[in-house]
Amino acid sequence: SAWQRPYVNIFKHFKLEEWKKSTKEGDVTGVMDKTLKCTVYRIRGPIPPANYIQLPKTSTQSLGLVGRYLYLLFKPIVSKYFVVHFDAVTEGSQVIRISFSNLFKEFKSTATWLQFPFVCSAVEGSVYNATAKTAKQDLVGLAPPGVKWTCLMMDLEYLLSFYLNRHYSHLKSIKLCSNMFVKNIFTSDLVFEPSVTAFKAKRAGLVLHDVSPVPREMAFLVPKGETWHDIYDYIRFPSDGVKMPFDSIQKGQSSPHKKDHPTHCTPVRANPPTVSVSKAVQDRVSLIQQITSPKTVPCRRWRSSQIITNIPKVHLDTTVLPHCDKEIRESGDEATAISDESAKLIPVDDGGIHVFAGQSGRVSVEKCSGDTEEVVCTKVPTPTRFICQKFKDHKGLQPDPILKLKRIIGFGGCTMKCAAWNKSGSAVAYPCHAIVVVMEIDTGQQRFFIGHTDKVSALSFNGTSTLLASAQTGNVSLVRIWNFNKGNCLAMFKTHVHSVLSLSFSFSGRVLCGVGKDSRGKSMVVVWDTAKVSRDGEVVVLAKAHTEVDIQVMKIAVFDDTRMVSCGRDNIRLWRVRSGALRSCPVNLGEYHCLEFTDVAFEEGHLADKDPADRMLFACSKSGHIIEIDYKNVVIKNARRLFPSQQKHSHQRETVTFNSGAGIAINSISVSAAFCATGSDDGYLRLWPLDFSTVFLEAEHEGGVSFVSIDPNGLKVLAATTAGNLGYLDIPSRGYTTLMRSHTNKILAFSVDGIRRHLVTVSEDCTIRVWDLDSMQQLYDFVSAEETPCAVTFHPTQQIFACGFSSGVVRIFNVGNSSLLAEQRQHRGKVIGLVFSPNGEYMYSAGSLGSLALYNATEEGHHVIRILGNVVARGSYHGPDALTVSSDSRYLAFVGPSEYIVTVMDAHSLDEIMLIDVSILDLETTTLDTALKVCYSSAAINQLLVTTSSNKILWLNAKTGKLIREVCNIHKTVSTSLAVSEDIQYLLTAGEKVIKVWDYHMKQDINFQAFIGHSEIIQQAMFTPDQLSVISVGDAIFVWDFLAGVLDQETSLPSIQPFALHGTEAPSVADGSEGCQNGGMPRQSVPVPSSSPPLNVSAIERNEQDVFLSDPESKDNHNQNDDSITVGRIGDSILQVHENMHSGENVSPFMKPVSLQEHQEELDEPASWFGDGDFPHNNKRPDSYKHFAAQFKASSVSQAAVLPVGKEDLKLKVVIGYNGNGRGNMVWNPDTALFAYSCGCLVVIEDLHSGSQKHLTGHMEEISTLAVSHDAQDLASASGNQNKTGCSIFIWNVAGGCCKTVLCQHTTEVQAMAYSRDDRLFMSAGDYRDLTIALWDTRKYELLSTTRISNPLHDLAFDPTAVNEFACVGVGGVHFWLVEQTGNEVQLKVHRVSIPDEVGADELTALCYNSDSVLYTATNTGKICAWDTQQNRCFMTWDADEGEIGIVQCRRYRLMTGSNTKKIRLWAVAAVQEMRLEGTRARSNSVLLEHEMILDGTIVSAVFDDIMNMGIVGTTAGTLWYINWAENTSIRLISGHRNKVNQVTFSPDESHFATCAEDGSLRVWVMHTTELVVQFHVLNQSCLCMAWSPVVHSRKCADKQQIVAGYSDGTIRFFGILKTEMELKIHPHPVAVSAIAYSMDGEVIISGGKDGLMAVSSSRTGITIRVISDHKGSPITAIECTRKKYDEFGLDGCEMWLAVSSDRRVSVWATDWHKDQCELIDWLTFPAPIKSELCDKSTLPPSLAAFSRSQSGIVVYVGFGAKPEIILYNLYKKQTIKKIPLPQWATSMSPSPGGQFIAIGTNGRLLKLIQYPCGKFQDFAGHNDIVHFSQFTPSGKFLLSVAYNEVLVWEVQNLHSNHTHIHYL
Repeated sequence: SAWQRPYVNIFKHFKLEEWKKSTKEGDVTGVMDKTLKCTVYRIRGPIPPANYIQLPKTSTQSLGLVGRYLYLLFKPIVSKYFVVHFDAVTEGSQVIRISFSNLFKEFKSTATWLQFPFVCSAVEGSVYNATAKTAKQDLVGLAPPGVKWTCLMMDLEYLLSFYLNRHYSHLKSIKLCSNMFVKNIFTSDLVFEPSVTAFKAKRAGLVLHDVSPVPREMAFLVPKGETWHDIYDYIRFPSDGVKMPFDSIQKGQSSPHKKDHPTHCTPVRANPPTVSVSKAVQDRVSLIQQITSPKTVPCRRWRSSQIITNIPKVHLDTTVLPHCDKEIRESGDEATAISDESAKLIPVDDGGIHVFAGQSGRVSVEKCSGDTEEVVCTKVPTPTRFICQKFKDHKGLQPDPILKLKRIIGFGGCTMKCAAWNKSGSAVAYPCHAIVVVMEIDTGQQRFFIGHTDKVSALSFNGTSTLLASAQTGNVSLVRIWNFNKGNCLAMFKTHVHSVLSLSFSFSGRVLCGVGKDSRGKSMVVVWDTAKVSRDGEVVVLAKAHTEVDIQVMKIAVFDDTRMVSCGRDNIRLWRVRSGALRSCPVNLGEYHCLEFTDVAFEEGHLADKDPADRMLFACSKSGHIIEIDYKNVVIKNARRLFPSQQKHSHQRETVTFNSGAGIAINSISVSAAFCATGSDDGYLRLWPLDFSTVFLEAEHEGGVSFVSIDPNGLKVLAATTAGNLGYLDIPSRGYTTLMRSHTNKILAFSVDGIRRHLVTVSEDCTIRVWDLDSMQQLYDFVSAEETPCAVTFHPTQQIFACGFSSGVVRIFNVGNSSLLAEQRQHRGKVIGLVFSPNGEYMYSAGSLGSLALYNATEEGHHVIRILGNVVARGSYHGPDALTVSSDSRYLAFVGPSEYIVTVMDAHSLDEIMLIDVSILDLETTTLDTALKVCYSSAAINQLLVTTSSNKILWLNAKTGKLIREVCNIHKTVSTSLAVSEDIQYLLTAGEKVIKVWDYHMKQDINFQAFIGHSEIIQQAMFTPDQLSVISVGDAIFVWDFLAGVLDQETSLPSIQPFALHGTEAPSVADGSEGCQNGGMPRQSVPVPSSSPPLNVSAIERNEQDVFLSDPESKDNHNQNDDSITVGRIGDSILQVHENMHSGENVSPFMKPVSLQEHQEELDEPASWFGDGDFPHNNKRPDSYKHFAAQFKASSVSQAAVLPVGKEDLKLKVVIGYNGNGRGNMVWNPDTALFAYSCGCLVVIEDLHSGSQKHLTGHMEEISTLAVSHDAQDLASASGNQNKTGCSIFIWNVAGGCCKTVLCQHTTEVQAMAYSRDDRLFMSAGDYRDLTIALWDTRKYELLSTTRISNPLHDLAFDPTAVNEFACVGVGGVHFWLVEQTGNEVQLKVHRVSIPDEVGADELTALCYNSDSVLYTATNTGKICAWDTQQNRCFMTWDADEGEIGIVQCRRYRLMTGSNTKKIRLWAVAAVQEMRLEGTRARSNSVLLEHEMILDGTIVSAVFDDIMNMGIVGTTAGTLWYINWAENTSIRLISGHRNKVNQVTFSPDESHFATCAEDGSLRVWVMHTTELVVQFHVLNQSCLCMAWSPVVHSRKCADKQQIVAGYSDGTIRFFGILKTEMELKIHPHPVAVSAIAYSMDGEVIISGGKDGLMAVSSSRTGITIRVISDHKGSPITAIECTRKKYDEFGLDGCEMWLAVSSDRRVSVWATDWHKDQCELIDWLTFPAPIKSELCDKSTLPPSLAAFSRSQSGIVVYVGFGAKPEIILYNLYKKQTIKKIPLPQWATSMSPSPGGQFIAIGTNGRLLKLIQYPCGKFQDFAGHNDIVHFSQFTPSGKFLLSVAYNEVLVWEVQNLHSNHTHIHYL
């Protein structure tokens, strides 16, 4: 549907005038409308069904338009009826007819038809209009006189949702019936404002947030002096109109009216009636307001601190002065003299303007918008007039511009054959990518002609150098003509030519000629008339011609503007423009007709007695021939072939010969009156006499000379080379001057030596170059032929620099003596980060495979101090500046170990200090954000800046990681560079081709300035150390003057302080015996926190008028201006704690609104605000493992699944694994033996006795938590965003295994759920982003109440002793809740108690009730707190663990805890009850630790029986353990992988299978029970592939079973299954092993690496037999072996195998390993789209291939190509025999052994099973991520599929009983 955006012009798209895709019936004609001044369609006739226009033509077709809004531009015919029908389709494919007409009297609705009356509007002041104002009914009827053209907007999505509770899918058809005029119909997802055109909006500078300007095709004509709404009607339906009948289509009250209508002079305010609503309704309305209201922006404060309770009537008009900003600038203070009478008044509605009045009679008017703010104070009785802010000048970054391009180091880009002298010979013009540079050859000063959007391919001067023409390459090739002296562009026009090759200006400048290729690849010549370009910019095409001949150069004759000459391969042609036609004639070349001509030049000079056309024409060729042509007679006069001279001795050269040997390949020729210059491939610039008798001067260059040009004075010769050099030869002095050197490929990185003003750059041309910043001259050049330098950094003080290479090598060079100081080889992958510490003591380097190295930079050898692996995010896109060091050299920061994490380390030791997760900072998207670039600002403010993949900049506190500020949409694409000025005033970013300079503190109205010039992606940009320049590199080196640098150096560094945080220092802990531990055992005497008086905690209603927001950055400024108000947040929460002033009374929770002014003493620090008008809360993810965070997934659920209908070919048998990422996602009922857990998006109910499983499917996203009712009848499971509708809670009937209902209340993930003891109530709580608690009635699962809390909660539970009480814990304390129900009204009342200071924790992570009025809570510091639930107080605490406790279970007097230290502990807590009864001063002697076990991961779920003897515990390792405290045993119940599973393989007898994973583990399972039997684990490596040894029919090896596995370090390990030990380890690959396979006899293993090399090794000795390098450079993705007949394909051997690489190449080999024979059978290369090289290869689908199991010689292939498909290739026929289209790219593939099926995995989380030979396929859901591996068992009875760490076993249902093999043909 992308083509339908932003709108669809239906009449135009379906070509209504042709009536081929539409139909008309009856009286339908096109007429000219006088009002609109255009042609419209008139439909008339007495019977509407007989006179109509219908789209599409037949009812079986569909328009397929998905736009939400439909716009109908029509006008009813006076005194007639009309009818309109729309057929809309719902998501369930139900067709709903929507009709409206002035014939209908009332609204009618059926299941398939909605009928709406249409109320026609009449002219103001007419009788009909006057009647309509007072009438109550019967307004529907004939169209009244004066009815207007109407723009009707219908919200189709709302109509179907509101009236029929259906979801709108698309528009099927439209039928317009008489009687009406219709102009057009449009669909769009945008809300258009018909009275505002795009031109008006742009001219007025309007920013419309909710509506868009109307497109030109939709606009109605508005005569000058008229207003749109006076002439036309705009109706939005649904409407807010009040006319009857209701549900009619009518003009609403909000429609704009006449500007001076008397009824709109004074607004009338009516007091709303008082309505009592329940708490549930209040909360729901509050939630809706929070969701739908726009975000609150910072606004100013009132000086009065009083609470406004009454708002008086206020009349407010806005005065708009046309072009007032211009007038004020010109007239100064005179602008204030405009009288009120002369001002234009526009009535003001209440949109966006809020009026608050106090008792003083002053009114504050606030205009809240995204970037404007205006406050006007005035007396109430007087109308206020003020100039709208949008017309005033915005305060922006100063100076403007802040950057000025100073120099560009570079030449060429598109071509090296383009440069030109000016007339005086003092300057040279040449292209540098997208910029034309003019350089003065004496001073080196540069001028820039900027405006091209792609690389410049040609340029030309006119004879006097007053005009310069330049052309750019690309599909849309543009030509610009410049005024050379002034530097401005006179004209810009399209050439209709692809990639202009040559431009030529005539001497007079009146004619311009260009040559290029047309769309068919033919040469095209265009001649333009430029005579008027200097005067009015007019350029006209004189003539153009297409030709089949090749043209490389074309030039206009100096003596005649209408004559031209061209040359190319095999031709030289003369052209002439005559009578508007361009004609040509070829030169008869005779024996030279096969030469490749490269350039032509006319003879210079002219004698008065000769015809101007009587002159010679010179042409040169690649073979060394110089052809002299008589231009006038068009004949060859002379032909010479030039040969290089041979040097006999040092002072004498041999004469050039013309008869033998290889000639000089001449690229360019230039002729003056005295001599000729040539440039050739051998690198020589040669000067010849005009008879070419000898060379009298030559200059040798580094590369081939591609272009030569003699200056107009004949004294200098300009030369350009293919090596990117530009220079000139001064003939009198015979001296050569290099004007410019440049890299010949993309520049990757740079660094600046601020002391010596040197610049070092590295490029993909494999060179390192050192430049002088002042002269732009290249000083040094280091060449590395085999390695690409990719990162570079200068030492801060010494004259050395370090360079990192693509091979992982880091080399340190001394610039002073051009020597190599040291070489370090610590990285295997590309170096992506290289930096010295600012003090010069250390150097750091990072590799693309995750390694980080620290070096001692004080030593010349730069010896390594420490190396860390897998700490930096993998990949090269974080380079070249992946590392950043703080200015005080104390901290090092980078992105890693994953792309979601920013790590801060100690810069001296590489000790980890802090991990910052940036993926959780964006609350407005379901996709996880990733960090791209990091940069430290000055240590003075301790801030770390991070750019993210969602185009944001994050300001983080460098010490705490707290988010300070963020800016969104910094660039259209991801930012490639980030830098901060030393004075912390400016920020520099680069994205795509744009540089932006920002105000660091973001305090301006416009906080940035953008600068263009680069034609490619900017690789790096930064400030120079002196802060006077900015350098950016990519296509070339751009040096910019930083104009703010001078101003900044004149002022000292400002004192910048972050906003104050109160209580940053932790209170000191008093020393005492109670603070001591006794050998790690629990205290015998439990310390008791100091008691506090009884607390009364009130839930606070949000009062929007009492809380005002402020920007934390501007807090101090506000406080200075207004001392009466202190701005901040209320203790991180709006749930306030107040002392109970009536201690003797029974205190019940109550609701009380609290204003900001009443609690100033509780305000401590600025708040983080969420939503509009919402209360402050912490919207960051809590620092607690207990809080759920969904795993990142790069996939999304496919919406086009073809689910099986009828017989399913697959049945899900077993799910292997448990989701250790869930929280509380395992339930067990000991009484009913119900045992259920989640794995991905599946709920697995398993029988503990038989091991059989039942699977509950329906979730689309990862399940976060489970809950089961106490009677075990209902099971609740919650998952994340379900089809973008928010979180879904599925309620399952356990007995039937069916879904009873789905609850959708929470917007993000559900953190916890619980049933009440009587199972009447069900409670759910959202995560830190949702912050809501929902209460449900379990009879019909209806929502009873919902409420928001201020801080994230981690756990909740119902009190087992009271059915209407529950508690929840989270950040800050405990919430005790009471459910009060009066009739149908339900209220939630809360009592919040903070964590006592003695506990020393800020988060409570888990809770559990005991049956004796005691609540146990756990903390993130390892403590257990006991609370008295009758008094809601904490009466004791003890240290229960060293880490964070996430699970607490209590049964009678035994308490179980589980933590992130992998420990579960059992405590005897009988004494706790004694302490509760004795009072707060009591002590206990017997809180003892009974048992302790250490499991394999952090504890995330646990359930125990009623006596706490046995239970089940889940860990993050994906394991469910059976725990028996009595026997002190732990047994694995469910095992699974924690990390990604890479591959599955089967034993030949199918009794076992094995899995390997990213964490280095290899596990072997029993096939029929899926029980784990053995595990091999290699630490710090990833197991990427494996193979099971085949069946060997020999006694010696009959009992030998091996698994061979390849690892990420390039090693291969052999594991003996029966011995359960590693038998052999070999290292045949330098890089990761990506594919491996056994030969059919098991004697040989074939392995492939990520470098494309394949090794053949002996399985007995491990010796590498041979290395195959045919796929070198592209990772091997699959290797497979199979049998063949001995002499099949004409090659010996009984075995063949194939290998697949990621570059879509498949090689098939025939082998006889006993004879050491391996011959290539076939080499398959599958095509891909032309621009596939532009794609990110890591995101492309894999290339996979396999042999057909059922038919010999057939290869099945899937991979990236022109479209998704399966390709079947026949090795016998050497051709593709079948292609099977796929709806999605395949991510895995496995043909079944019988050939009946092919299993395909997709990135839509689907497993597709394709049947043969019928070709049908079925989709099977159940996976929670990309199905990246699938494999049939050897028998074909089962299929295993893998998505991340989920392994699903499917049983194949419909196998052929006779097991006949299916052939593909």
